[in-house]
Amino acid sequence: MEKIAQPNFLKVIEEISKAIREKKEYLTELDAAIGDGDHGINMARGFAAVQSKLDQMANLDIGTILKTVGMTLVSEVGGASGPLYGTAFIEAGKSARGKTEVDNEDLIAMGEAALAGIKKRGRSEQGEKTMIDAIEQALNAFRGANSILEGLREAALASQKGMEETIQMLAKKGRASYLGPRSIGHQDPGATSSALMIDIACRTIKREL
Repeated sequence: MEKIAQPNFLKVIEEISKAIREKKEYLTELDAAIGDGDHGINMARGFAAVQSKLDQMANLDIGTILKTVGMTLVSEVGGASGPLYGTAFIEAGKSARGKTEVDNEDLIAMGEAALAGIKKRGRSEQGEKTMIDAIEQALNAFRGANSILEGLREAALASQKGMEETIQMLAKKGRASYLGPRSIGHQDPGATSSALMIDIACRTIKREL
């Protein structure tokens, strides 16, 4: 059975940190249309702080790595994104507590824990034009796969689909919801950053396996 080891997770965190900072302006531009216009700036600051801690995380187990990332995001990322993404990483970390490698079932459990944490913290569900629209579709696609590699490929595609579907959605949560029908026609920045992270994670793990 395919397994993902601790060094692979560190590489994923490193690559996500780079990608978020590279897409800072794009994410901010999306948020400027329907939100506060600071999503990219906040996320880039948070993941810069995460990247600065990579050396400290070198010998930690997977669960503790994810918890460290989550706590860093909570403390460094402003707005709603910090608590939501932070909760996702922390809850995934609890599911992987003490593990130095994870298999397909572990990944599903981690994804379910992260998604449940976001839903509870944000009091939101799929279809409300949020990060959940990318994450839940990715998790469902991964569940239906026969292997980690197949699951990674399908999850990345599903997250992109979920992200794109937010364009035609009416925002029901956050600042975007204040726009009412005017929120339709804009891609959700949270779903975009989620899809980006999922895509980078899937690509990195596939390359490392």
